[in-house]
Amino acid sequence: MTDCIFCKIVAGQIPANKIYEDDDVLAFHDIRPIAPVHFMLIPKQHVDSLAHCGPEHEAVLGKMLTLAPKLAREQGLEGGFKTGINTGRGGGQEVFHLHVHVFGHKSN
Repeated sequence: MTDCIFCKIVAGQIPANKIYEDDDVLAFHDIRPIAPVHFMLIPKQHVDSLAHCGPEHEAVLGKMLTLAPKLAREQGLEGGFKTGINTGRGGGQEVFHLHVHVFGHKSN
């Protein structure tokens, strides 16, 4: 995907405030946060949305969802957090590269 902003972040063409990266997944802070802590997890391989996932994506989806609580704790969300996956225009998706939002308020 040549015009996908998240693919450009994965390729290092656009900077991001990264909090986690491995061969399959990248996590970084949202540039328009809706909470004091707000980051996203994305697969490095381009997938338009959750609606475009199939059995071949099970491993990366599982990895993203199991990383979410670990990274949330590391970002100060020990007391809990919310997750969100906007799917399709009708679901509020703005960037058409699958991403999981993780957000919340730090525990005091």
